[in-house]
Amino acid sequence: MFDQLFQKPKVIARYRDGPLAEERRRFLVRCAEQRMAPSTLMCIAGYTLVIAKALRLAERPGELITPEEIKVAADCWVRRPSPQRLLRTGRTAWREFTRLATRWLAFLGRFQRVASTPQPFAGQVSAFADHMRQERGLSPQTIKTYCRAACVFLAQLTEAGLRLDTLTIPQLDDIVARQVREGGYARRTVRSYVYCLRAFFRYAETRGWCRGGLAVALKAPRVYRDESLPSGPSWEDVKRLLAATQGNQPADIRARAVLLLLAVYGLRAGEVVCLQLEDFDWERELLTVRHGKRQRPRIYPLCRPVGDAVLHYLREVRPRSAWREVFLHVRSPFGPLSPCLLGDLVRRRLRALGVTSAHYGPHALRHACATHLLEQGLSLKEIGDHLGHMDPETTRLYAKVDLTGLRAVGDFDLEV
Repeated sequence: MFDQLFQKPKVIARYRDGPLAEERRRFLVRCAEQRMAPSTLMCIAGYTLVIAKALRLAERPGELITPEEIKVAADCWVRRPSPQRLLRTGRTAWREFTRLATRWLAFLGRFQRVASTPQPFAGQVSAFADHMRQERGLSPQTIKTYCRAACVFLAQLTEAGLRLDTLTIPQLDDIVARQVREGGYARRTVRSYVYCLRAFFRYAETRGWCRGGLAVALKAPRVYRDESLPSGPSWEDVKRLLAATQGNQPADIRARAVLLLLAVYGLRAGEVVCLQLEDFDWERELLTVRHGKRQRPRIYPLCRPVGDAVLHYLREVRPRSAWREVFLHVRSPFGPLSPCLLGDLVRRRLRALGVTSAHYGPHALRHACATHLLEQGLSLKEIGDHLGHMDPETTRLYAKVDLTGLRAVGDFDLEV
């Protein structure tokens, strides 16, 4: 494997004669099977040799290595003035050292994983998550949000030396007020947090985990209806964004397919990353979106520009993989995109164009889609069906965005 990556005999000899040569070679073969680029494999070869020397792995056969040992070795290596820094310095080199050391040692079975201490409320949060999944049919992302809020509160409760079964309303108010004060939350954030806690306490009361009346006692700050407008780029900016993805680079091809789905159908980021290969019915030209907030499928006609972009990505860019998700990483190790990575993709490209917007994430394109449909004369009912809104009041908010139409309504002569 080393002679396939390097050409100079001295370099090949250094890698072959270094400590744990066979173990390093096997790890490189595994990485090559994941279709990593030769430059990446060369970097891994260099780091594994440095890691073997820094941790003295050959002198400690079979010994498990802790994460703390890896961090200490990385600190010492980064501080050493040495030409073996692999063209990276400082924090970047430290991260690469620890990341690859963890992966390689886990591959060898020599990484000692630190057992996480179970939280005393872990069982209650798990039961709450099962309730939301099985009885309320909420999406995984929504369940994650509710559980995160419950965990934050229960951790504060434990830190304060209080118990859930004896918690009183004044104690509940004090904990929430302290969290809001220390976090500097906005009113909307506080309202969302209180809504999550209220759902948890309603469930906790039915299970007898706490006193009754706590859920009703939780009061969220008043957020006035329609006090803010949905914000997103103009449709001209959206067209400029799509035009900037017409290159032949793999990242551009994937980005074009993703951005078209966000802009044309107004999909949420979680819905795009959860799209499966079987959700595209190419014979009937239909697209099925199965992963909305309530997990209810929506079926769209597959318009030609979107279909062409997705097909181009599937044929030219998407690697062969056992994953059924449509959109994968363009570099090894291949795996599905996360909503966070999708958000970074959209924000980076919008800002590169100099687009002025209050928000730059995927939801901004959803707002742009809704506003464009409104400008085209579609009714609020049609727009709500297109976006998958369950409540018509959610769609009604976009009526305030059509300022041109509102001015036309108000600009008439009373002839008085």
